[in-house]
Amino acid sequence: MSDLIVIVYPSEAKAEEVRQRLLSLQKEYLITINDAVIAVKGADGNVKLNQLVNTTAMGAASGSFWGLLVGMVFLNPLIGVAVGAASGALGGALSDFGINDAFMKELSGKIEAGSAGLFLLVKNMATDKVVREIKDAGGTILQTSLDDTKEQKLRDALAMASVAPPPVPSAT
Repeated sequence: MSDLIVIVYPSEAKAEEVRQRLLSLQKEYLITINDAVIAVKGADGNVKLNQLVNTTAMGAASGSFWGLLVGMVFLNPLIGVAVGAASGALGGALSDFGINDAFMKELSGKIEAGSAGLFLLVKNMATDKVVREIKDAGGTILQTSLDDTKEQKLRDALAMASVAPPPVPSAT
């Protein structure tokens, strides 16, 4: 079973920085991420989702491949590629992968304009090591499905980063 974690950051750049850190931790097998989406609330109140996977492009690519194969059977591969790409793109645009888009947009409506929410669907993680790697980025927990102990540990670590003064370089 996967857990949902939503952390709000003051900017899209900060949320992207944390997402990249988490993706690098995934390469070290410290976390398994099923989906990682950044939702940015604009000044006009609209929410833009920055998905990890572009389902429209994936659909178009796979549709082109299958269209080419079908087109070759009917001796017209160019039409097959065109029809396959169009139908694949349509199918990809209509499909929803990972976290529900409507849920993310609704929850992101609660954050301030200009802020960004990092939505994570986590299959498993080494909580202590992952928290240690992202705690200096700060952020505010908006919602989680973690158990109370893990959620409090994450809240405390992120809160410490927001109250701790930045490190001062030594003058040597």
